[in-house]
Amino acid sequence: MEGNAPTAGETLVQFLFLKVDSAWRHLNADERAEQKQEFLHALQQTETVVPTHTFSTLGVRADTDFMLWRTSSDLECLEDTLSSMLATRLGKYLEVSYSFFGLLRRSTYGQARTEQDHAEASQEEGRYFVLYPFTKTIEWYLMSREERGKMMGQHISVGRQYPDISQILLYSTGLGDQEFIVGYETDSLTEFQNLVVELRSTEARRYTLQDTPIFTCVNRSAARILDMLG
Repeated sequence: MEGNAPTAGETLVQFLFLKVDSAWRHLNADERAEQKQEFLHALQQTETVVPTHTFSTLGVRADTDFMLWRTSSDLECLEDTLSSMLATRLGKYLEVSYSFFGLLRRSTYGQARTEQDHAEASQEEGRYFVLYPFTKTIEWYLMSREERGKMMGQHISVGRQYPDISQILLYSTGLGDQEFIVGYETDSLTEFQNLVVELRSTEARRYTLQDTPIFTCVNRSAARILDMLG
């Protein structure tokens, strides 16, 4: 992602999903236009302290309309800036349908990071962003680090065959219901689906306890997303 790129360490990344109440669409057009401008201004103000990228999920899932990819060095800042957006007139019609956050950290298995692993710092944004939380089984952690590392090596080698797809991996163990959050930037949903099918044939797949819900998001400007809402 372009600008204000986070670095590995105590950097928090949040994926915030929002849904607009259908009652908002019954307001007159002038009122909606004013509210959209107010919300857009509030969002732009928060971006001075919380770098944010915006994605539409309108019609892709029934439970969310858009997503904010937000980065900060502390959780309080994420809360305070969200509070300022929800305090707007449009914000009063918004529901937080999902919120996932985790830490950027070095790989547990000592794998060297490449440009493909830096979706958070990419200079080019993919057309689509696919996100899901996942959790490993207890059996996974009862194996030796060497056994796990070998399986993850196979998993990573499959991913390297798709150089046009970049990834961000967040560690959320102990911070949320899931252990990890993974996101992929891609210009082709077909290519991404091919990657997923291959990854599900690797040995490590046996030890995935849960990897849903899955969110497919479209990269759009905040102004365009607000116009699409109504």
